[in-house]
Amino acid sequence: MTTTKTRSLAAALAGAAVLSLGLTSAATAAPGAHQGQRSSVVQQRLDDLVREDGFPGALASVRDADGSVTNYTAGVQDLATGDPIHADGRVRIASNTKTFTAVVVLQLVGEGKVALDEPVETYLPGLVRGPGGDGRAITVRQLLQQTSGLPDYDTVVADVSQGDTALLDIRHTYFDPSQLLQAALAAPAEFSPGAQWQYSNTNYLLAGMLVQRVTGRPIGEQITQRIVDRLGLEDTYWPGTGEQEIRGEHPRGYLAAGEDAPWTDVTETDPSLGWAAGQLVSTPSDLARFQAAVLGADGAEGSDLLAPAQRAELLKTVPAAEFEPEPGWSYGLGFAHRTLSCGVEAWGHGGDIQGYETRNLVTSDGRSVVVAVTALPRTLDDLADVNAAVEAAVCDGQA
Repeated sequence: MTTTKTRSLAAALAGAAVLSLGLTSAATAAPGAHQGQRSSVVQQRLDDLVREDGFPGALASVRDADGSVTNYTAGVQDLATGDPIHADGRVRIASNTKTFTAVVVLQLVGEGKVALDEPVETYLPGLVRGPGGDGRAITVRQLLQQTSGLPDYDTVVADVSQGDTALLDIRHTYFDPSQLLQAALAAPAEFSPGAQWQYSNTNYLLAGMLVQRVTGRPIGEQITQRIVDRLGLEDTYWPGTGEQEIRGEHPRGYLAAGEDAPWTDVTETDPSLGWAAGQLVSTPSDLARFQAAVLGADGAEGSDLLAPAQRAELLKTVPAAEFEPEPGWSYGLGFAHRTLSCGVEAWGHGGDIQGYETRNLVTSDGRSVVVAVTALPRTLDDLADVNAAVEAAVCDGQA
């Protein structure tokens, strides 16, 4: 599994063998939802992700500024049966989990239990020691903003030189968080804390450990009680220890180990490699609601999820050129920003894991878009097409 935003070039350039699929598609609107040009643009993008890029299935949820929601689908639910994909099914949302973890940490900041510019050592004494970094020199803010210099355990545990073959090999392996931290700290630090930006799952591993130490409760429970239950995200959940199946209605997820390799069904996967950096399961519509609440978008339910002072901290960004292939990204505290080609200011995150990729954006006027595909992209072009589908949905929804 990988929860990094852009996997190794070797894996991403493994080659694109387009599947020959019978294309099925549908758009379903909540009462009062608008159809028309928006529908045709979003639906065409999803159809292209299946027909041109070869993804087995694609799903999208679009929330307009007036609160209306439309769900879209293309492709199949299961390659073995060829059944049409169901709207708004549950998928593994991988690194979108980071935004949930960051929100919990910021809630603790608002409660006076954590300080962003305090060293990690204050909350996890003696835990961060090794070639990879020193908790006495790394702040909580640097964890959440990906500026700590800590090496990424994901690239240590899953040998990225082997591309997606490594992900197939470890998909049923359970990883304890302490095991992942030890692996990361044994590798050399990437840079001095605060010197630059670089994506590392280890940052959010430690953020989850910090939450557990401060609250005395599991990170999954804290995310559930503080966010999932509070917002009424009925299809979002934290998988239990050892839980490899996805509950409820969901499309099958796939992974190809190389250019000429067939799709392998990896729906059943142990998500423990993600933990506080990437373990959650959700639906496109739940994720769209969550990100609107995080931003405090106009008309969004749950805008009080963060107090104004903590939301302001979350939205303070640093340049993050390597966050995605597209230029212009900057990274806040578990939430990223980019000015889109149409001039719209948008925020989001995204995530990659065996079987699923999600990309998502929200705007301050309440538009929120989530696109999920049911396989990891084979090439950087395929990844760019998923990102373009999200951007097109946001830009086409301008008043």
